[in-house]
Amino acid sequence: MKNVLKYLFLGLVLIWMAFAPAQSMAQEAEHPKEEKFDAKSFIFGHTGDAYCYHITEIKGKPVCVWLPVIVKCKGGSWHCFSSKHVCELKEGETFEHKGAQFYVSPISVDKYPGKLVELKADGSLSRPFDISITKNAFGIFLVCGFMLAFFLPAARKYKKDPLATPTKYQGLVEWLTYTVIDGIVRPNIPEKQVKKFAPYLLTVFFFILFSNLFGLIPIFPFSANVTGNLSITLVLALLTFFFVNAFGNKHYWKDIFWPDVPIFLKAFPLMPIIELISVFIKPFALMVRLFANILAGHIVILVLMGLIFIIGGLYGVGMAGVTSVISIFMTVFMFAMELMVAYIQAYVFTILSAVFIGLAQQEPEHS
Repeated sequence: MKNVLKYLFLGLVLIWMAFAPAQSMAQEAEHPKEEKFDAKSFIFGHTGDAYCYHITEIKGKPVCVWLPVIVKCKGGSWHCFSSKHVCELKEGETFEHKGAQFYVSPISVDKYPGKLVELKADGSLSRPFDISITKNAFGIFLVCGFMLAFFLPAARKYKKDPLATPTKYQGLVEWLTYTVIDGIVRPNIPEKQVKKFAPYLLTVFFFILFSNLFGLIPIFPFSANVTGNLSITLVLALLTFFFVNAFGNKHYWKDIFWPDVPIFLKAFPLMPIIELISVFIKPFALMVRLFANILAGHIVILVLMGLIFIIGGLYGVGMAGVTSVISIFMTVFMFAMELMVAYIQAYVFTILSAVFIGLAQQEPEHS
């Protein structure tokens, strides 16, 4: 029975592919040529930051959740308004607020793509100081709020009665916490320093994990590509850089500027230069690794979905239907892979941070 269904499905696909070109020609004769699918705007519009949550379109009108825009112009005036006023503008239109003209620069342009800009009276563009609650900023608030709501009730219960039998919820929180402490923190950081650095490592692990998972949910209030934004991974890497170097002991700095190597390597400071460069390479690697892996996964999923529209525009609805079967199957597979990557990237960032912090806390060995 399974073989019969398999061959029946294969035959339907072949028939569909045979009639697809004729169907495409008939549709072109009946309907005027539609606007071409913009793959760049589709991909980077979903992976980049935005001033609103775009949900769908009904009769050509976008259905969005509008976020507040808060900017300060070069002249010193502050402006606060809903992103609806600038996100619904057509090409060439601007929104006036307190005498200033604003619009969101298209993603397809090279200057300020996807950012709010001010149009000056002389026709020049200016990028105002922007502290708007964008999609990624809202995503950060959402993740932080979820973490507080998830962990604090369990902490209160432990503080109120430490000897009480843990509930299933407390057991889950405890298991997640000790998975990080026993699996990442203790093996890489001296036991005396575990309590000092465990709060940061726990926070960064769960922040990255929940941000990655929430970014895979394609509905409001989720879908923000938080860790696929270079600015956010830069801040996370700078935090690790701070904890490594601000709390590094004397032995750590001695190994950088006067390492235990033959004197001729220190006479010409080759090793100190290499060690000093590595201080900045470590956070740079943390930043790029997290950003590139999360962004690449989102782009692959969007490319697979975009193939349906690209093939449909080239060969018609018939071929788009055949492509959609393959694209949806591959998208589901990549989505399952991204669930695994969400945990792996949180684990890799945290364990590398723990290793770097632990190396800065090591004491010299005595013979």
